[in-house]
Amino acid sequence: MTTVIGVRFREVGKIYYFAPGEFVLSQGDKVIVETARGLECGIVVLGNKDIEDREIISPLKEVRRIATEQDIAQMNENREKERLAYRICKEKIIQYNLDMKLISAECAFDNSKLLFYFTADGRIDFRELVKELAAIFKLRIELRQVGVRDETKIVGGIGSCGRALCCHSYLTDFVPVSIKMAKDQSLSLNPQKISGVCGRLMCCLKNEADTYEYLNKIIPKEGSVVETYAGSGIVASVNVLRQRVKVIIEKSDDEKEMIEIDAADIKSAEGMKLKKEKLGVKSNVNLIGVDDRK
Repeated sequence: MTTVIGVRFREVGKIYYFAPGEFVLSQGDKVIVETARGLECGIVVLGNKDIEDREIISPLKEVRRIATEQDIAQMNENREKERLAYRICKEKIIQYNLDMKLISAECAFDNSKLLFYFTADGRIDFRELVKELAAIFKLRIELRQVGVRDETKIVGGIGSCGRALCCHSYLTDFVPVSIKMAKDQSLSLNPQKISGVCGRLMCCLKNEADTYEYLNKIIPKEGSVVETYAGSGIVASVNVLRQRVKVIIEKSDDEKEMIEIDAADIKSAEGMKLKKEKLGVKSNVNLIGVDDRK
């Protein structure tokens, strides 16, 4: 077991583990740590905790110190510099007529570099832009191209559900989503209805994907032959969440009955499938609902 703390550098960013050393830290504390990008100030989101060695990537770097008032003042100064850098960079992009969209600016804690995030359809020659920004700020300049999902995570917004975007409010990483998840949940496959603000499939499709995958496995498929208390019949429709099934029972050549029962009360006939035309009910067939039977 190893004692670690979890530190986050962005509001909804990834959580990184560090060794607390001699410090006993709690959620909300600000600490100075060394990362691949140099010294950074982060917020503790997970206090001192013992975890399995296999869950961490060794060696862990130790916390340098608890952030002082001077460090916090430096952070506030960096935020002001980021706002200024963003405004100037945007003006220079227009000046050089570059086909790129600036997303945000980020200043390193130790004031060693400025990092700009942008989106673009293709490759952009921004060498002249970097030279001018370096001359203005006297710092190392980096421009990093990101995708539309990263742009949405940084900028934020409101989803079609009326709530703050998942990626901007609580998701630390993007989860893989697929059109199969929408099919399993019986959602409309209209791209406008299952796509998020970024234009990609909504991340929330993953939230209930495992539940639907399990429920779909234990309920008969439409068109399968099942055995019920009223006899053998054809599954006409299913309600996955309620685990209810509508079954067409053939009473005679010119009479059919539709019943609705729990999926747990039926027994599927393995390997038996009926043709699609048998699922349709002809106009001269009398359908009797469950509640209409005498």
